[in-house]
Amino acid sequence: MKVSYHGHSVVKIETNGKRIIIDPFITGNGQSDLKAEEVKVDVILLTHGHNDHVGDTVELAKRNNALVVAPFELATYLGWQGVNVHAMHIGGAHTFEFGKVKLTQAFHGSSYVKDDENQIIYTGMPSGILFTAEGKTVYHAGDTALFSDMKLIGELNSIDIAFLPIGDNFTMGPEDAAIAAKWLQAKQVVPIHFNTFPVIEQDGKQFVENLSEGIGKVLEPGEAIEL
Repeated sequence: MKVSYHGHSVVKIETNGKRIIIDPFITGNGQSDLKAEEVKVDVILLTHGHNDHVGDTVELAKRNNALVVAPFELATYLGWQGVNVHAMHIGGAHTFEFGKVKLTQAFHGSSYVKDDENQIIYTGMPSGILFTAEGKTVYHAGDTALFSDMKLIGELNSIDIAFLPIGDNFTMGPEDAAIAAKWLQAKQVVPIHFNTFPVIEQDGKQFVENLSEGIGKVLEPGEAIEL
């Protein structure tokens, strides 16, 4: 399994001959190394409905005939846009041909904002994602505060790599994310959701240095890890 980071909260997984992307905010993401019009993908996994996570989902899904897996309300909304969707919800798991997806809780909001219409569309509850394939488990926390059930997630799952937001203001900051890393007991921890905007500027290297020795790694956009 190859796992790569592409700025903000964008994570790509290549496994079982499939290309999977999580929260594909590419257009307008100054941290991303990708160009939306060049991305080839089979599956899109979404944690919640905020614009900086849904991103280019509709365009990517239609152009690639990709499946979009998302929490129920968000999946329903995207289905109305003509996208092929599979709806799930927190606590539920489903085994696809490309791997197993389970949604975890996340403490955040979830809505899609149409600025030109002064409209906010409710898209259900936010989630994290546990993705398992080839005997490896990837945890993408989505946007979330620290919550004590991360201990339970760590106890019930052998997490090979965890992607945790550290930006503060909208999500956990570095201090809380370090506690999350300890509770999750992940073999590797990668910071996400930072430095995209001024309000979430953080020192990723300092965050990694404060973790247990050897488990943290800052991935530059486009950099990958083989699991």
